This record gives sequence, C-alpha cells and structure tokens, in this order.
Amino acid sequence: MQQGGMNVAATGPGRRGLADGDTAREQTVLFRFTDRLYRAKTVAEIYDAALDAICDALGSSRASILRFDSHGVMSFVAWRSLSEEYREAVNGHSPWTRGEHNAEPIYVEDIRCSGESQQLIDTVLAEGIEALAFIPLVSSRELVGKFMVYYPVPHHFTDRERELALTIARQLGFAIERNRAETTAARLSALVESSDDAISATDLEGIITDWNSGAERLYGYSRREIIGRPLISLIPLDRQHEERQILSRIRNGEHVEHFETARLRKDGSLVPISLTVSPIADASGKIVGSSRIARGISERLRAQEQRELLLREMDHRVKNLFAIASTIVKLSASAAETPAVLASIVSDRLGALARAHALTMLPSTGHSVQVATSLHALIAAILAPYRHGTDEHPRFAISGIDVPVPSAMITPLSLLLHEFATNAAKYGSLSAADGSIEIACSDRDGAVLIRWREIGGPPPDGTTKEGFGTRLVRAVASQLGSVDRMWDPAGVVIELTIDGQKFSA
Repeated sequence: MQQGGMNVAATGPGRRGLADGDTAREQTVLFRFTDRLYRAKTVAEIYDAALDAICDALGSSRASILRFDSHGVMSFVAWRSLSEEYREAVNGHSPWTRGEHNAEPIYVEDIRCSGESQQLIDTVLAEGIEALAFIPLVSSRELVGKFMVYYPVPHHFTDRERELALTIARQLGFAIERNRAETTAARLSALVESSDDAISATDLEGIITDWNSGAERLYGYSRREIIGRPLISLIPLDRQHEERQILSRIRNGEHVEHFETARLRKDGSLVPISLTVSPIADASGKIVGSSRIARGISERLRAQEQRELLLREMDHRVKNLFAIASTIVKLSASAAETPAVLASIVSDRLGALARAHALTMLPSTGHSVQVATSLHALIAAILAPYRHGTDEHPRFAISGIDVPVPSAMITPLSLLLHEFATNAAKYGSLSAADGSIEIACSDRDGAVLIRWREIGGPPPDGTTKEGFGTRLVRAVASQLGSVDRMWDPAGVVIELTIDGQKFSA
C-alpha cells in the first residue's frame, strides 16, 4: 500500500513503547509533556519537550521535528541522534506540500518495502534506520510541519502508538501556533509601544482599553489615568458627534481613514490630529472594539500656514517689483538718448534693487517672512559696485547708528541710495580717482538722519536738472520723510531725514 509517496508495510517485530499496556507511565509522559509545553517560553523549549515525549511514548531514541521554511521547504528544526550528513541528504523531503489539507500520518514499517528510490533507501539504511513514521503537525488553520520517529529495525506501529503519535502531534501543533501568536503579539506590542504615533483602543461603547506611550505624550494622560474612561472625554463638545458616527461605522466593520480633527489634552488645550480608526474583531470575527492611530499635525499645520504666508509675501513682492521695474523703464526711456544708454540705466537700477532684496532672503532656519536688514548693510550693498579703493583710501565709509530696516522700507530706500551713488559716479566724488563718500547715520529728535557727504570729486554744479533721477528722488523721499541737497566746495552734501515711526512699522 502506498501513501504520500511511501509504501506502508507491516513487517517484523520491533522495539515496543508505552502502547504495550503501561498506562500509568503513558499518562505520566503526556502529563509531563503538557506541563512543559505550558511552561515553555521559547520555541526551542517546545521542541525539546516534544522530542522527549516522542522518544518516551513511542519507544525510540531517535526523532526529529521539521517545519516549512519561508520558501516552503520542509527543513529540520530539532532532532535527536541524527547525523549531519543524513539531515543534509534528506532535508526538504516531504510527502506533503505547504498549505495541504487533511494530511494523514504515514507509517513505514520497513524502509526496504517503501517503494522509494534506491538512493533514498540506501541513505536511510546507512543511518541505521529501518522503520520510521511521518506525523503531520497542524495548527488551527494550516499544515506547519511534521515530526518523525525512527527505529533501527523493522517496527510494527500498534493502534495505541498511532493514537499517542497523533496526541503528541496535536499538542505540539497547538504549542507551535501559540508560540507564534505570542511572538507576533509581542512584536506588535513592541512596535505599538515604540511608535511615535498615539495608538489606543476602545470597546464598542467607547471606553478606552489600551493606551501606548505615544498617546501619553500626545494627550498628556498616563495609562493608569485614562484606561477605563470614556474616549469622549478627550473630544471637544462641538466635535462629539464625530465619535458617535465613528462608533456606528466601526460596528458595521468600516474603517475611518486619515480623518483630521482635534482632541483635548489633559491641560485643556486643543491638539489637531490626523486620526485613523479600524475595527477590532475576536477569533470568531465578531467586532468587539476599535483601534485608533492618531498623529499630531500641529507642526504640519504651522508649516502649511508658513508656506501660505510666504506665497502671499512672494506674490506681494513680485507684483511690487514688476510695478517698480515698469516705472523705471518708462521714466528712463524718456531720458535715454540711445537704446544702449536705456539698457545701461535700467540694468544699473534693477541691479541695485536685486542687491537690496538679496538682504531680505529668509535664512535657512528662519521663522518669519518679515526679515529686516540693517541700515549699514543696506547702504554697503548699494555701494558694493563702487568698492574699488584701497585700505588707505577707501571709496566710502559708513558710521553712526545702525538700525533694522523694515522690509517695506527696503525698496524705496534702495532706490534713493542708488540714485545718490549713480550721481556720485557720474558727476561727483566717485567719478574721481581719489574721491570718496562719507555716510553718517544719526538720531535727530526721533527721526533717522542719513548724511551723505562727497569728498575729492570735481567742484559741484549747483544747478538742478529735472531728469528721471531727480523726479524719482523727490517722489520716493516724500514717502519716507524729506531730502535736502547742499553744495559744499568739497562736494555735494545730501541729508535724508526718515520718520522714526517708519522704522518701527
């Protein structure tokens, strides 16, 4: 008779086990096995207890346990008195495949009559094995492996031995399943406990039953304080209808995915969260509660608000710059004699604006779009193209008070300073090799005075030419305060007075 790839033959007497009638010893072996399985903390302890029970109950000194590995191969996981050569030779040999249902035990009473290949028979006989049994290990859901018992001579398996083998296999299968479930549960528990997310669970009445460290950090309640309390105590009054809707969906087996809402912390403050809720089912599939994963989104909302603020600021600035650029082009066109002159004038003025606005770029760790530069830094940025002097004869010097310049003032002030510098380069001190500029900043009765004094240039021309630059200076100065121009024999002196309140705006 052939079963699962091996012929089952009843031949010859063999070593007798507990099935010969020693009922008391049989009960002792099974009791000890059950007790050891109950106390086992690791799968190795389970295997060790099973091998002892197999050998004691079935009257053999040799046995093994094999499990399906991740590739579906039946491999040795524990054994008694089997050589490494033998294990390597027969590893993977199995009468069943993973996922097979209704696997039946196979008893080979004489390997010579098994019907297997002569190579396999010779390998078994070389190990000193003449009889053996394949006993399937089944969990509540699937075939997980087998145990084997070996005899050195042909062996007849009695009905009682077969019953004992099945009893041991059932207990071993259940122990393996329990260990796997406990290992999985421990791993999941560790994952839950170490998660940064707030993970909790409730029953179907909304009473909190589980609470991880992430929940303690997010909501401020310890496990001892919160377990047993209704979850609705964490929900603002104007949002409590949400919980009733969530519980209704959970009872129907539905999931609630990434729901943005807010919850109350222990200190009474609101915390915005992204919430996912899933039903919890028992072994029979009945919904018994809900699991909840909440993630605080305060930082994300702040980042989103910051992004929107930056976009609005950028939109405002870009529109302003386009308007200024358009004005510069229109007014410069009327004064320029050739396209090249126009391009040069426009390029210079836009370059000055670009250098000024570069000072208002957000730092990499900045938190505000209202970035202010200092008065000295702004003046230096506008005059940077004219920094061609030496250490002994610098082209310009800045002294006096240094105050922050609000972003709203940067564009008009930059345009004014650029016009002063351009005129100095064309007609004033910067047009001469040894010419220079002294810029002194001071406080005058609450206003900020910028005194621009040119030295070493050609004699100043006191006549006023009404060009774009003059009109621009007059128009922009009126936005900030006032400007006075004086012609000193050493060079022109410009005093720009800015209302002090504009620096605090």
